[in-house]
Order: sequence, then structure tokens, then C-alpha cells
Amino acid sequence: MTTILHGNILHAPAFGQLETVPSGYLILEDGVIEGVCEALPARYEGCPVTDYGESLVMPSFADLHLHAPQYPMLGMGMDLPLLDWLDTYTFRTEARFEDLDYARRVYRALARDLITSGTTRVAMFSSRHTDATLVLMEELENAGVTGYVGKVNMDRNAGLSQETTEESLSETLRWLDACARFRLVRPILTPRFTPACTDDLMAALGKLASDRDLPVQSHLSENTGEIAWVRELHPDCGRYWQSYGKYGLWKDRTLMAHCVHSDPREQEAMAASGVWAVHCAASNVNLCSGTAPVRELLNRGVHVALGSDIAGGDQLAMNKVVVMSIRASKVKQMETGAPFLTVPEAYYLGSTAGQRYFNGGAGFQPGHKLHAMVVDESAFPEPTRPLALPERFERAIYLMEKRDIRAVYSEGVKRV
Repeated sequence: MTTILHGNILHAPAFGQLETVPSGYLILEDGVIEGVCEALPARYEGCPVTDYGESLVMPSFADLHLHAPQYPMLGMGMDLPLLDWLDTYTFRTEARFEDLDYARRVYRALARDLITSGTTRVAMFSSRHTDATLVLMEELENAGVTGYVGKVNMDRNAGLSQETTEESLSETLRWLDACARFRLVRPILTPRFTPACTDDLMAALGKLASDRDLPVQSHLSENTGEIAWVRELHPDCGRYWQSYGKYGLWKDRTLMAHCVHSDPREQEAMAASGVWAVHCAASNVNLCSGTAPVRELLNRGVHVALGSDIAGGDQLAMNKVVVMSIRASKVKQMETGAPFLTVPEAYYLGSTAGQRYFNGGAGFQPGHKLHAMVVDESAFPEPTRPLALPERFERAIYLMEKRDIRAVYSEGVKRV
């Protein structure tokens, strides 16, 4: 089936590159992008067109690090450092997800919040609970959110959320077997972070990642206290990353959130293995962890994407995450002189970079399922002069709210 969208089309096919097609046409066949055109080709004359008028049509967001069971905690504990915040709020909240009725209510609301905010792809932590994790995957898929979800593994230093090593492994296998029914949401192995996982658990997860060819997500070099703790637990590892590497969890489908204090050698190890850094600017500031050296990571060839990291991050909407990443990079420039992220650069990290992790296209690249949102600027303050499309795009990134998103497409299907 042919679908044609008309509007002001913008996308970021490469880092720092913003392409605009004023009053253009986006052509789909069965939800797959055929092309972006300035004028409608003659062969499509007579086909129905969904006309979004002066609205902006742009790729939707990808959030590559967030904690689903922390959704009820948004805006809580922001005055605490990371490790105290985990003990005081996080582990207690996550323990609640043994209650499946509660899990269903929270995860249905979260899935709806994501898709209506223009986020269509995610890499997400669940809790340790297998059945609640399956509920989360169901609700995401029902809403049209695609990507990866992980049942969290943690058999030490996890308070009320802790599980035994045997339980963690047996439940992980039960969860993986139950994931076969999902089409849009797939499993990702999720050791919470090195201090929460024993050597036996890490080794078993590494073997499972290899045997089943599964991606991995965890945390890396977020906080100086955490780094010192890892050094105590693994005195044979000169750097944090080696506590994952020695168990086979450091590979080209590994997502490592934060990387605030990753030194040049750790960055080089990431680039050499194809490990992704997920920058979570709001969380890193809220929990006083620092500001990640994003420009340095990029210059060393590390893949970088963005994450909301709720609830350490206090904003789920990814345009707010993009803006916070720009602001954090300006702080970094004042500290080190590294150039700050421009709006097109930060938007690329929050959209196209994440799409590429999921083997999606570069912006609106032909041959890939459409992931897009349509932004109506009519509620924005009236400007003093007509704005060029790049200026309108910048305002959309800074100002858009849910009310301004007219439509969201995921996997080629209109979801909102």
C-alpha cells in the first residue's frame, strides 16, 4: 500500500548535517520509505496524500537508556548522589514490581507517555521480575514502541531488589524463552552494574550473550565513588570496563550508559570493540556525577547516543534530553574548551544515532521502516518575521510539548 505524507520535511542523515525539504513529500510502500521528494512524481498522481500543511515532519526519537520501574520516581531524590539515591529510593521502588497489577498500570502509562512524546525506539531496563518485564514488553509493543528491554540481573548490593545467583539465571532463561512471542520488542541482557553482580553471575551472562547472540546493556564510569568500588571488587582490573570485558560482556552490541569519567584508554577500548556510550546529561547533573566528554568520545570514534535515564533524569521527553545535552556540552566547553554540541548534532544523537543501533536508516533513508513525528508550531510564540526551516526546527527542539505533536509513526504505522 502506498502512503504519501506532505509537509516540511527535516532529517539528520549524518552527525551535524540537517537536510530540509520545504513542502516536500515522503513516500512509503507498506510502511517502508521509498524516498523524499520536492515534488510528487507523476506515477503517484491520484494516490491519496496525508497533508500536514506547514507542520514539520522529522524522524522520531530513540531513548537508549531508561529504567521503566523508576517511572513512578520521576522528580524524587534529586538532592542525593548516585549510590545513596539507589539505596534510598530506587531499590525500594523497583521491589514493588512484584505486584503485576501495579506493573500493568505503570507500564501502560509509561508506554503511552513515550509514544505521545515522539519516542518510538528504546533500550530499557526493567526490574528483576520476569513477569513484570513481560508485562512491560507487552505494553510497549501494544503502544507501538520498539526496541530492547532487559530483565535486570543483580545478586548483590541491591537491597530489597536483590535476587540469588541461581534465581537470577533461572529467571533470565524463563524470560528469554517467553520473549519469542514479541515482534517489536526484543530482549537485551542487563547486568545492572558491576557492583550489583557477582563474578559467577557475570560469567554466566557473558556465556549466555555469546551462546544466544544477545546484546548487552549496563552502566560504566558514572560516578567516582562507583569507580572506586569497582576497583575494590575487581583489583585485577585497571579500568572499570575490564570488569565487563573479562566476562565477554564488552562487544559491538553493548550499550554502556554514562561514561562520565571514561579516560582516553577506556574510550579507546570502547571504539576498538564497537561499544556504544549512552549520554544521559540530566541524570549526570541531577546526581552530581559530572558531565560526559561527548565530543572527546566522538573524536575517538565511539558510537554515542542519548538516554533520558529516568528517574535519575527528570525528563522523559527526548527533545528535553537533546536540549539538556546541548547545555551540558556548553558547560564542558567552559571547562575544557571542547566545542559544544549544535542543535543538529544533538538531535542526530537523539534520533538517527539511536536508529542506527537498531539497524535503522540514516534519517529518512529509503529501504527502512518509517519512524517519524509531525510537529505543529501553532502554539509557539509568534515570531517577528518568517523563519527559515532550520530556525523553526531549532524552536521545535527547544519548545515542543506533547500538545504540539500531531502524529507519530513507528515501524511504518501511524500510532498517534
